[in-house]
Amino acid sequence: MIRILSVPTFAMALSAMILTATVKAGEPKPIAAEPLTQRHAFDGDVSIRITQDLEGLPEQAISFDDASHLTVVRFTIQPGAVFPWHTHPGTVLITVTKGEFVFTFAEDCLDREYGPGDALVDPGDTVHTALNPSRNQETEVVAVLLGAPAEGALTIPVDEETNAALDAKCGIERNAG
Repeated sequence: MIRILSVPTFAMALSAMILTATVKAGEPKPIAAEPLTQRHAFDGDVSIRITQDLEGLPEQAISFDDASHLTVVRFTIQPGAVFPWHTHPGTVLITVTKGEFVFTFAEDCLDREYGPGDALVDPGDTVHTALNPSRNQETEVVAVLLGAPAEGALTIPVDEETNAALDAKCGIERNAG
């Protein structure tokens, strides 16, 4: 049986569908990445050495014989959002520009807390996660990836089983939905 709707009823139903779709489409992503640059190369040969000594981890020394490629990305992280466990193909310099930011290496499960004006180094090739611990304020961080490959992924997630195991090991709770 085909049901024919009157024009006002059809218009009201269509308006409700459009409004619902607009609200859902207008919701921010839990974590949004906005590239601020393409993948750029320095002029000439560039080498970099960075050392880092963090509580809970052995001193890390990162050397690039060819650090000539970089890219810059701004991440907007909604309240309660958690990055999946992942790694990067290069070193990442991170600065917090707004809100609270918690960074956790899988190696030691220590939550390192940062706020606006703080900076940190992700040496690359280390599995980690990060999150916005706030219940009501966005967090923004700007990440400079050094040694970025000319092509390919800049973030390499672990598989789902490893992600779940690391969440359990490090006490990471993710929002459902």
